[in-house]
Amino acid sequence: MSMQRESAALKPREWVVLLVLCGAIFLEGIDVAMLNVALPSIRADLGLSTGDLQWVMSAYVLGYGGFMLLGGRAADLFGRRQMFVLWLTVFLLFSGLGGFATEGWMLIVARFVTGVAAAFMTPAGLSIITTGFEEGPRRNKALLFYSGTAAGGFSIGLVIGGLLASVGWRWVFFAPVVLSAVILFAALAFVPESPRPDRTGQGVDLAGGVTVTAAIVLLVLGVERASHTSLAATLTTLAAGLALLGAFVAVERRSASPLVRLGIFRSGALVRANLAGLLFAGGFFGFQFLVVLYLQELRGWSILETSFAMIVIGVDAVLSPTLTPKLVERFGNARVIFGGLLLAALAYALFLPVGADWTYLAMFPSLIILSLGFALAYGPLTIVATEGVKEEEQGLAGGLLYTSFQFGAALGLSAVTAVNVAATASSAPADLLDGYRAALWVPLAAVLLAALIAAFGLRSRAGRVTAAGTPAEDRSDLPATH
Repeated sequence: MSMQRESAALKPREWVVLLVLCGAIFLEGIDVAMLNVALPSIRADLGLSTGDLQWVMSAYVLGYGGFMLLGGRAADLFGRRQMFVLWLTVFLLFSGLGGFATEGWMLIVARFVTGVAAAFMTPAGLSIITTGFEEGPRRNKALLFYSGTAAGGFSIGLVIGGLLASVGWRWVFFAPVVLSAVILFAALAFVPESPRPDRTGQGVDLAGGVTVTAAIVLLVLGVERASHTSLAATLTTLAAGLALLGAFVAVERRSASPLVRLGIFRSGALVRANLAGLLFAGGFFGFQFLVVLYLQELRGWSILETSFAMIVIGVDAVLSPTLTPKLVERFGNARVIFGGLLLAALAYALFLPVGADWTYLAMFPSLIILSLGFALAYGPLTIVATEGVKEEEQGLAGGLLYTSFQFGAALGLSAVTAVNVAATASSAPADLLDGYRAALWVPLAAVLLAALIAAFGLRSRAGRVTAAGTPAEDRSDLPATH
């Protein structure tokens, strides 16, 4: 056991590289969270309509979710460090430009490009970890530390955003520029050059890239706008997205150098991780959205009060790199994921009977249990989704996972909004409460379905543990190498 712990220890140089990559995912998390709490101030200053304000958020989601798969594959094809540095620079520039916006359309364009930059930067950073740290305890430790930082960025961003927005909403865009610049210089200095991939005899799958990006953009758009547009428009958008997805599959089957090797989906562990991740993200972000509405609309809490109330969920940033590795070592990824999903279900169930005058003490059990559930599920899902994948497809695996997370978040937010609107008869407090209670069933149903999917992993060797105490590798359902 002591030799095992020693083998999991990271060298000083590896810690520096990991901290740089964690800085980037932390930056992405606080960027999204800070904007969420600044929206009312932006609307008042720029005179945006409800539709335009929604597009400020939707533009980022479309860029991020729509281009993530392409971004992940680009890291494999053109170099992980190169893509990370290039798109971190773009992220820095357009985040800053958003702060200078004087019209709604300027801010919307800036947010879309920032989302695209994050879509290329994030899977590149993840693939640097999954290819730079050998598979096993060392990579698991790095990934759990990385996932904890990602979670902490979103939670801490809520508070930082509230503080900055109280000074002026433009600081929500200017502040990340400083952090981005520090991370960029650190990346240039410490992240090792990645060898340029040998693409001899391999073309770039432009048709696959265009069709899959257009398909995902339309699917995310359909889900994101479902509660803000007509049913016919939503169904038309989703149908177009599915048609393009079908075209993409047809293109990939015929391509000599496919953007996405379809055989990667023969890994049952990878498919389970992506489906469970999609549903888990949907429930998690949908629940947080409802709690914020409850606190601000019904209870009249300020932005800062709400932010400080929600920050307890950020405890997962501490638990992910400390508690989760020990549990993974003892029980294996599959069991830890399953336990985390059940804890999330318990958290949502405890909040179902929410009352009009609940004290913070009454809400606290749900929030703290959810933070523990997130810590147990998020990091191990990342491990399982990238474990056993060939090095030249690690960017693709990361892109698939983050696409699932992003699409799940959009789906969850849209679903809880639709149920909430349908179940709210008027703006009276009693009716608002009825709407929240009805919508809270959506996160619970999503995470229970995720737990059911994850339960199939308990039967595989990945869900069991070897005598040495480490998770056994699951190779039974990996795709055959070509």
